[in-house]
Amino acid sequence: MAPNPLANWEKIGNSFYRKIAVYDAIFEDDVELENYLVAGAPYGGAIALHRDETKPLRLRDGQGSRSTVDVHSCSGQRINRINWEQATIRGLGWSDKEELLIVSEDGTVRRYLGLDGEFTSFSLGNVSKSSSNESAMLIMHQGAEEYGVRACQFWSSGLVALLSNNQLIVVSKYDEPRPRLLAPCPEGEVSSWTLIPPAHTLSRSVEVLLAVDKAVFLVDTTEAEEKISQNGPFKHISVSPDGLSVALFTAEGKLWVVSNDFQSEPSEYDSKSRVPPSTVTWCGKDAVILAWEDEIHLVGLNGVASKYYYDGRVHVIPEFDGVRLITNDTCEFLHKVAGVTEEIFRLGSSSPASVLLDSVDQLEKKSPRADENIQRIRSSLPSAVDTCIKAAALEYDGFWQKRLLKAASFGKSVLDLYNSDEFVEMTEKLRVLKSLRDYRIGLPLTYEQYLRLTPDGLIERLINRHEYLLAIRISEYLQIPADRVYVHWASQKVKVSTVDDEAVCKLIVQRLDGKPGISFEAIAQAAYNEGRSHLATQLLNHEPRGGKQVPLLLNMEEDELALDKAIESGDDDLVNYVLLHLKSKLPLASFFRLINTRPMASALVETAARGEDTELLKDLFYQDDRPIDGANVLLTEALRESDRARQAEKLQLAARLLSDSKEPTVVLNQKLVTEASQLLKAQEALDKDLADNSEYLGLSLNETIYRLIRAGYSKRAQKIQSEFKMPEKTFWWLRLRALVAKRDWGELEEMAKIKKSPIGWEPFYNEILGAGNTKLASGFVPKCTHLPPAERIEMWVKCGMIVKAGEEAQKAKDLNTLELLRTKASGPAATEIERMINQLRPRK
Repeated sequence: MAPNPLANWEKIGNSFYRKIAVYDAIFEDDVELENYLVAGAPYGGAIALHRDETKPLRLRDGQGSRSTVDVHSCSGQRINRINWEQATIRGLGWSDKEELLIVSEDGTVRRYLGLDGEFTSFSLGNVSKSSSNESAMLIMHQGAEEYGVRACQFWSSGLVALLSNNQLIVVSKYDEPRPRLLAPCPEGEVSSWTLIPPAHTLSRSVEVLLAVDKAVFLVDTTEAEEKISQNGPFKHISVSPDGLSVALFTAEGKLWVVSNDFQSEPSEYDSKSRVPPSTVTWCGKDAVILAWEDEIHLVGLNGVASKYYYDGRVHVIPEFDGVRLITNDTCEFLHKVAGVTEEIFRLGSSSPASVLLDSVDQLEKKSPRADENIQRIRSSLPSAVDTCIKAAALEYDGFWQKRLLKAASFGKSVLDLYNSDEFVEMTEKLRVLKSLRDYRIGLPLTYEQYLRLTPDGLIERLINRHEYLLAIRISEYLQIPADRVYVHWASQKVKVSTVDDEAVCKLIVQRLDGKPGISFEAIAQAAYNEGRSHLATQLLNHEPRGGKQVPLLLNMEEDELALDKAIESGDDDLVNYVLLHLKSKLPLASFFRLINTRPMASALVETAARGEDTELLKDLFYQDDRPIDGANVLLTEALRESDRARQAEKLQLAARLLSDSKEPTVVLNQKLVTEASQLLKAQEALDKDLADNSEYLGLSLNETIYRLIRAGYSKRAQKIQSEFKMPEKTFWWLRLRALVAKRDWGELEEMAKIKKSPIGWEPFYNEILGAGNTKLASGFVPKCTHLPPAERIEMWVKCGMIVKAGEEAQKAKDLNTLELLRTKASGPAATEIERMINQLRPRK
């Protein structure tokens, strides 16, 4: 028989609420929930149980008195047991990532990263607070270690702890826990308090509502602002999931609901109970739950309520779209009936979606009314199909899911055009949700929770429960990568396996062979963390990405292997990263021994050192027996050195470095370096001895001699020429140019009297002519006997001596040149040239 879709519906004001049975007989008989503190993770997550130490403990046979925190699924399956040997627990909470938070009285906070017991911890001991005078200044205060934690409240990424001195400590991020004090709170008895998450405050920082005596204060980082000054004390305060409303329960047993600014007229509900409820929380954003030991009141914002009664203690776990109700026997979900669901199932409904659902019944009865119904809603059929699909998503009962999807399928089959993508996607999601709700998994997600959690978040939850097979199947079904599932499975296998490393490695590699995106580095890291370094090294051999292998190998102190893997990758940046790490870690000699057999590494060190570390470069060349390269570095440094003494010292070092080699090239280089050092000494002596204010230090040998000759110190120049065995040709060139630059024509005339010049006489002619002394230049033309007549003629012409040019042409019997010269001559010179021409012309 079909279940009644209206079963358990309760009307609260203008809305309907319904309670859905999710699981039955969920806890074992020895778990008496009335003696436990209960905290549930959001999105149908795990439930943490810790015995309430304020209640007497009744031991049963075989039951110990050891303090524990038990983690169960919603179906009652125990996932883990945490033995607790720390201070008294003052807070149990969960993050959105299903990380369990346990806060002890001494301010120690444990954050369990998964459901298998691994945790990190931090302390609420010393905390910081912004100074009232300078907001940037932080002042350290004694925190929970001194005063003790009284209670804790949690939100998705942080927590607030109330100390025994009424101070509030906030941690905004579990990933980066930095405890801070909120503003000082009023003195008095705190009867209740709650937090407002940062997402719902104007300041985007967490704020706290604190009921002290008869008043309510809003506490943030800067002040404690009084919001209500009377009508207290308030035994409970709770903020709605959207942050817009606040519920307050008075000592007289009344529930008030006001806006978050406390300016609206409160709605009121009288519970007629002087005993405060154990829990006041919200059911969605439009109703409030009052929970006593075995009784629940569901109160609408208009003060209308519905009551539910239980045989034993009921615990309330709030969700953004409802509440989970946990007893020893059942897990139920109480929530507001969605508009689409109400539209279809409400008594007397004639909406298109309701008619479409009825059409399926008529179709199965083969009644003609099925067609009549379709024709009646023909114009609204697309929206009716959409409504049935949405309603199917919100149904928990499998029967009505199928009926609604069947109605949607029937409706879209009648339509000529309808995009079926949403229908197909919805069937996929409902199949996923059905597999999660199975009691063996115990994840009773609603459709809205599934959308918020996202498929990736869902896979993470399955991984944390070690439900690898289901995680893989859902990943494949939804076409999302499953690599993290395989990696987590392999990491767990490494942790729990007791067989030898080779067998574990073989098993993992075989199982993961061909799977895309697998990070063997993460698996190897898990092995290393377990102390199985050999296994970690074996696993890393299967990691194709060098950038993933190398950091872990370095961490494992497998330095040579890390360098070899980096070189194999061909990634210069990765090799440099390894080299920098090794250089900072190893003695220099060991470092060089390591890289000398690896040309790529050695080349990269050399390249990097050239621009940044010349000392390292010199050491490298010394270790590698490369004296020329080492000497070149010293020479480069010497050339850049402004201190002449240090410059000379570097040159001597370079010469010494080259002195032991027998290779001709090295010997030549050593000679050059030695001469450079000697030249520096000679130049220092010149700077001291000569009074012409010239600076010779740092000049080349040629520049030194040139400057000496020009300054009139020819003998000193000749001495340096002799000491450094400068070739005569070079010296004559330098002397010629220096004398021309000095315009020492007399000295040049004396040089012209010498019979032979090592550089010939043409350079004299060219240099002197270039300086503008044509008369002296012409004196060198007769000495250029090795030149052909045509060139000597040109030289005479450049000196302006046309007659001398004519004589050269006459000697060469060059009549054509004479006739050309006649055009350039004038006066007596023209007459003389004419005479020469007549002498050469043949007589008639």
